[in-house]
Amino acid sequence: MKKISFLIGILVLSTAMAVAQKYAFVDSEYIRKNIPAFTTAQEQLDKLSQQWEKEVADGYAVVEQIYKSYQNESVLLSQDMKTKREEAIIAKEKEMKELQNKYFGMEGDLFKKREELVKPIQDEILKAIKDIAVEGSYAVIFDTASGGNILFANPKFDISDQVLEKLGYKN
Repeated sequence: MKKISFLIGILVLSTAMAVAQKYAFVDSEYIRKNIPAFTTAQEQLDKLSQQWEKEVADGYAVVEQIYKSYQNESVLLSQDMKTKREEAIIAKEKEMKELQNKYFGMEGDLFKKREELVKPIQDEILKAIKDIAVEGSYAVIFDTASGGNILFANPKFDISDQVLEKLGYKN
């Protein structure tokens, strides 16, 4: 009997504690869109990405052209010439794959540039959110932009503008 009443007491206490927790949410996409430095950084990244995509696409177009030329002329080539042309095509294709990986790979130039331009801004945003969480005694702050499957969120608990204000931006 004492065990049951003790368990009920713990259940009531833990329920009361859970109810007392404060929750809020932010829309990180909205915050980023309202920070000019982020928009500028994203535009720079988009320009670089388009430039590099064109360079890689042009390189693959050259490979395609070399291959078509090889196919058209292969009947006239000796076996030794065919082998050399095939090796040249393979080498050019490998070169393009390496270039593509250099620009867009996991540790590629685009990733490094994003780290250089965007990460400091994201770190500032995260620090502001953490500061607000501590100041406001929030147990949890959700991000509605990251697809956290929040089906409904009352706008009065949205602290996105508060985060922007903490970062020195007014909306």
